[in-house]
Amino acid sequence: MRLVEYPDRELMMISLADTLASELKNVLLTHETASFCVPGGTTPGPVFDVLSGVDLDWERIAVFLTDERWVPEDSPRSNTRLLRERLLTGRAAAARLVPLHAPTETPEEALEDLIAGLEPHLPISVLLLGMGTDMHTASLFPGADRLEEALADDAPVLMALRAEAAGEPRVTLTARVLRDAMNIHILIAGSEKREAV
Repeated sequence: MRLVEYPDRELMMISLADTLASELKNVLLTHETASFCVPGGTTPGPVFDVLSGVDLDWERIAVFLTDERWVPEDSPRSNTRLLRERLLTGRAAAARLVPLHAPTETPEEALEDLIAGLEPHLPISVLLLGMGTDMHTASLFPGADRLEEALADDAPVLMALRAEAAGEPRVTLTARVLRDAMNIHILIAGSEKREAV
């Protein structure tokens, strides 16, 4: 692991966006398509704002989330909503969004179809992760009901998890899928998260 610290948040976001764009461009030089997997939450928003205007062959890039809350897209808690508002605009609107939510009552009802949609885009070309102050990444929360299964080497691509800290049920890519990504970055900001690392 290489830890890169920045003098301010704006420089970090611009530098990270440039790195991610370069990696996506390099993948597209040798592959027909690329996959770009990103976290929800508000922290990566400025990175998305910069990337949305970058001149990439977005039509060849599949974008999907590391995890999603099981809420409709019009909910203010929807990560998909944030993605549409901050990343999939401007030039990046041409990217293909691979859904991590479906209109079912529980995530378990939709897992099979969601996994089928994700599998053609694995392994992940470029992965951006976030991290909570409790050190959770994606929706792999400490104390989640099926955390041990989600961390296992033989875990499925996607799992439904529930945790007290998570609020509503979540779907999350499992640890093995995240680990297998070709390029991995973790974006953290603030002293609490720095201390956790």
